[in-house]
Amino acid sequence: MTKNIYNFKLTEMNGQTIDFNNFRDRVILVVNTASKCGLAGQLKDLEYLYQKYNNDGLVVIGVPSNQFHMELKSNQKTSEYCQLHFGVTFPMSKQAKVNGKDELPLFKYLKNKSNHGKIKFNYTKFLIDREGNLVRRYSPLKAPKKFEQDIINEINNG
Repeated sequence: MTKNIYNFKLTEMNGQTIDFNNFRDRVILVVNTASKCGLAGQLKDLEYLYQKYNNDGLVVIGVPSNQFHMELKSNQKTSEYCQLHFGVTFPMSKQAKVNGKDELPLFKYLKNKSNHGKIKFNYTKFLIDREGNLVRRYSPLKAPKKFEQDIINEINNG
């Protein structure tokens, strides 16, 4: 089992590596996203938080998944859609599975740390503190702006 969040790497839509080791001493918010989901409007809130707090130490990582059959067919279409409709500038990985046999190791780790079992739907969010510890797992229906104070608290703990 991987010891901490800093051991993980993802591949961004543009092919660059998202290396969590580069996020030491930063607050990280990991979210499984889907462009065609009814909750996709949360992308605007995520972008708002990213823009507002990135310089203070917040990193938002979007992980598109078609596991719930609400994502576009290709990484390129997903990337274009998120940028065009929601103004997303935070890093987005290539599409990945969040449950099951081929699930992303990052999600296996986060689910284990949260003790909440499988991801039930798109927009499950994981807040990680500056030390790399999972602070909280938020349900898909919990809008990102509703836990903005939790993010501020973690930023100020640094």
